[in-house]
Amino acid sequence: MERVRSAVLAFSVTILLLLVQCTPYVACDKPYAYINLSKAHLPMYFRRFPALEKQCAEDETCPYRSVIASQSYQNRKASCWGYEEGCTERNRYANHSCPGSHIGYVKSKQAHLDTFFSQADFGFVRDQIRETRIMCEPQFPHDSSLECSKYLRFCRGRNLMINFTDLAHRTEPLRYKMDVLGPGQIGGHCRLHGERLRDELEHISPLQSWGPELRFFQRLEQPPIEAGRCDVVIEKPAFIMKIDAAINMYHHFCDFLNLYASLHVNLSHAWGFDTDTQVLVWESFTYLSPFADTFKVFTKNPIADLKTYAGKVVCFKNVVLPLLPRMIFGLYYNTPIINGCENSGLFHAFSEHVLHRLRVRMTTRPDERLRITFLSRQTRYRRVLNEDELVARIAQNPNYAVERVSYGHDLPFVEQLRITRNSDIFIGMHGAGLTHLLFLPKWATLFELYHCEDPNCYRDLARLRGVHYLSWERDHLVYPEGEGKHPERDERHAKFTNYAFDVNEFDRLVAKAAKYVKAHKEFQKYSNTNANRRQVKKDEL
Repeated sequence: MERVRSAVLAFSVTILLLLVQCTPYVACDKPYAYINLSKAHLPMYFRRFPALEKQCAEDETCPYRSVIASQSYQNRKASCWGYEEGCTERNRYANHSCPGSHIGYVKSKQAHLDTFFSQADFGFVRDQIRETRIMCEPQFPHDSSLECSKYLRFCRGRNLMINFTDLAHRTEPLRYKMDVLGPGQIGGHCRLHGERLRDELEHISPLQSWGPELRFFQRLEQPPIEAGRCDVVIEKPAFIMKIDAAINMYHHFCDFLNLYASLHVNLSHAWGFDTDTQVLVWESFTYLSPFADTFKVFTKNPIADLKTYAGKVVCFKNVVLPLLPRMIFGLYYNTPIINGCENSGLFHAFSEHVLHRLRVRMTTRPDERLRITFLSRQTRYRRVLNEDELVARIAQNPNYAVERVSYGHDLPFVEQLRITRNSDIFIGMHGAGLTHLLFLPKWATLFELYHCEDPNCYRDLARLRGVHYLSWERDHLVYPEGEGKHPERDERHAKFTNYAFDVNEFDRLVAKAAKYVKAHKEFQKYSNTNANRRQVKKDEL
């Protein structure tokens, strides 16, 4: 036991020393570059690391010094994300709401709020932290370690070895495979709690847990790095990710949201949001995605895959196995959202973090018209047959500024985000492009023109993000091109045809969305600020 205490103490001292010194990952000419958070997130971050806040407040070179000294920051010094010990509801980053009825779901309104917080907000992060247990316990300062949350949904380790030598002989593509590793091909020099690890293997599945890999974890007789067992040693903090469909925004952003949540679960030191990291995608396909720019939010280094290390024994000094995209009761795929609740602080924080890191800003508007973005599909199915007519109708309204866009490969993703971020009403057919709702302003309305008999998907995602949702209300005024049949199964399927819509009804629903936006307090506040900016520009001229 004394050796364990010594190991933990040595590790803690190392972290403390790193806090005030330059490191291989933090350049001395930009000693605070690893923070790079939006102003709204700084109070929660510095509350976690008060010594760093004090250092920054006293350091004239710290870029956040003036922010810390500002009155708005001081008013929010007690703010917390929501998962920290002692974090009260009042001080949480964002408070969700449950305006709907709780009857039939839980016994009280407070239970209603608490359930949503645990299912879909920073309460989910809190629960991962609380459930985390040591699976392989270090005995000396340079030992390995492994700790995981329940069902092995999130894990992190130090000085671990993974043996990829067998992959040099595997010719089949590796994606969603559960036999990438075999017995003894992952392990560390630590005291293994084997029964405890085996108790968490209930959710073995490619994208639901790390059970397929960690079931083979073994105790090594010697520390792998010191013993020279490694062909490659990954010095940088590493994230090994099993990702969903990278071509589909809805599924791929489930990867990114879970990675962001994992940063919070792992936030035990000040460099938790640093981008000098290594991401290894757990498949042999070279990573390609129209949304690849989003990885810049998390790493500034190239993305590795299993081909990168095939045939080698790789050791990781610090490694995180993040939350997975299709966990049972996970985020946001398979989230069992309780009815009547909305506005997850976790989803809002993720949105702000991505926009900040990719430098997507709200632009000054030249006038007071509502910005309406109509997302045009260039696909075989779910096209809007009378799209020109619909767009022309609302474009006649002098209170609207209408833009029709196609978010295809020829429009860079960051530019897509800029358009979305500056939209008050976002209109589109059921499809992955509606995942852009994650980056709409607080006051915006997502108008899913037709949900194609899948009404919950984007309505629930809008609830999680906290934006207003609207869909077609009168089925007799929507006109399918044909019955629609699934291309692989001989059965009717509403997603596999195209549609036309009644123009007057479309106009009415857009007006309904506009009324909501104009009445929103955040929009009114923004409009006043925007008007003042226009006046300043006019005076400058």
